[in-house]
Amino acid sequence: MRDVADRAGVSLGTVSNVLNRPDVVSAGTRERVLTAIAELGFVRNESARQLRAGRSRTIGLVVLDIANPFFTDVARGVDEVAGAAGLAVILFNSDDRPEKEARHLDVLTEQRVQGLIITPTAELSPQLDALRQRGVPVVLLDRRADHPDQCALAVDDVLGGRLAADHLLERGDRRIAFIGGSTGLPQLRERHDGVVAAVREGTGTDDALTVVTPESLTVQGGREAASRIIGMPAGRRPTAAICANDLLAMGVLQEMVRHGIAVPEEFAIVGYDDIDYAAAAAVPLTSVRKPRRELGHRAAELLLDEAARGAEHVHQQPVFEPTLVVRESSMARRPRAGTS
Repeated sequence: MRDVADRAGVSLGTVSNVLNRPDVVSAGTRERVLTAIAELGFVRNESARQLRAGRSRTIGLVVLDIANPFFTDVARGVDEVAGAAGLAVILFNSDDRPEKEARHLDVLTEQRVQGLIITPTAELSPQLDALRQRGVPVVLLDRRADHPDQCALAVDDVLGGRLAADHLLERGDRRIAFIGGSTGLPQLRERHDGVVAAVREGTGTDDALTVVTPESLTVQGGREAASRIIGMPAGRRPTAAICANDLLAMGVLQEMVRHGIAVPEEFAIVGYDDIDYAAAAAVPLTSVRKPRRELGHRAAELLLDEAARGAEHVHQQPVFEPTLVVRESSMARRPRAGTS
């Protein structure tokens, strides 16, 4: 900065103002300083500036599975809002593992981030409360909060499960599978609960629903679940499946096609999240749509508002409604009993 000041013929304070408060410097002086910066190849020491300020110009984003395009779209929404505010986003992937999440939270604490947006693992980490006690805003994403004293954004996944199940019941299916995970994530439990309630009301029995739990919420997990369904006796084999996410649904579709089972005539599939790949599948997938980028936008807006306003910030916990997007994977109707 001293070299820049000498080259431009100004004080160190003027160089600092050009870098941090350019609106208080006259256009001519600002131009001289910027020319000197360009000629000298000056790059400010952001680490030193952050050390003086006590916090960085970054926010943290921790998601469950960056391989899932749902979280990619959410991250894009966060980045758009943060970027407009002059902030960078540090993205971490927890793989739905509490110990890995804990390591990431340690790093973000050390980095003095201005705030944290997180889709947490099944159990909320005590580190999140510790961050908040340090004055670091924490926003829960795609998760309801246990208390009203923090921001959280969720989707009504009970409704989402109902939408998927009601659609298949209207199609004529009376044996339905729910393909989900065993992680204990509240989002998945809510989807399952919505499906259970709708199937019970639509058929009058819990026996109409089969729950299949694959090893992971991935395409491979979907293939594994489909293989198990195909191996069931014909008399109790489901004729349709509701998958906890679209990656599972794509795996189910691949396995059904591999075994020559026609989708949707012999087996209907409904996914969840409505990622872009759902519409682009070999048989376009019906899916429960969540507002992915909007979730990211709103989470970042709430985080930045709390970081700027502190105690004056009003915590919000909006719950978004999902919608069902019907495509070819569940369009054909099954004949009802007694019809041809």
